[in-house]
Amino acid sequence: MTSTYFERVRVIASDLFGIPPQALSGESSPENIESWDSVQHLNFILAIEETFHLQLSPEETERIRTIGDAEKLIAQKVADTNT
Repeated sequence: MTSTYFERVRVIASDLFGIPPQALSGESSPENIESWDSVQHLNFILAIEETFHLQLSPEETERIRTIGDAEKLIAQKVADTNT
């Protein structure tokens, strides 16, 4: 996973969760990031929406369980808005 979306999501996650970007992978999740709690999850979603100029539904928000999930959803939503 080396897409531009992934790199941008990784920087967002790094800033929010206080972890160096290189320590984060597509599999990084609340299970292996201690500071990723429910409040930080909402902050993560808000930062994604602001950065990528997207609106995520509650269902989409719940589907984001890893950094990789966020990257895939962003790529899908951006592709959908460009068609």
